[in-house]
Amino acid sequence: MKDNSILDRRYLRMARIWSENSYCARRQVGALIVKDKMIISDGYNGTPSGFPNICEEDNVTFPYVLHAEANAITKIARSGNNSDGATLYVTDSPCIECSKLIIQSGIKRVVYAREYRLSDGIDLLRRAGIMVEFLPFEENEKA
Repeated sequence: MKDNSILDRRYLRMARIWSENSYCARRQVGALIVKDKMIISDGYNGTPSGFPNICEEDNVTFPYVLHAEANAITKIARSGNNSDGATLYVTDSPCIECSKLIIQSGIKRVVYAREYRLSDGIDLLRRAGIMVEFLPFEENEKA
């Protein structure tokens, strides 16, 4: 079990590093989908392809900004991989909309490091039988 925890922390750190690719000023979120100890997809929050890399105006996020989880899941759809039985590592707890995508994608486990003010996404995942684990970043943890 300790080996799992070490890997979980490493993948979460990698998701945090991946979040640095986001152009969003208010919150940068990163996600990795891992299956059989291989990263099969990644994502960060940002605008759809072809849109300017501007996520907010006057501290309000544009409604078309994609969440990191949605980017990672939709990237799977364009690849030869599938996410059945995979684990999603995400820096922030999923919202309810992303949780619906997680359920439909066959992901069986979600590990996240920061809680969001709403818990409805996490509640929905648990209701669907998906393992959910909160593993906060440690203060001295390197990125």
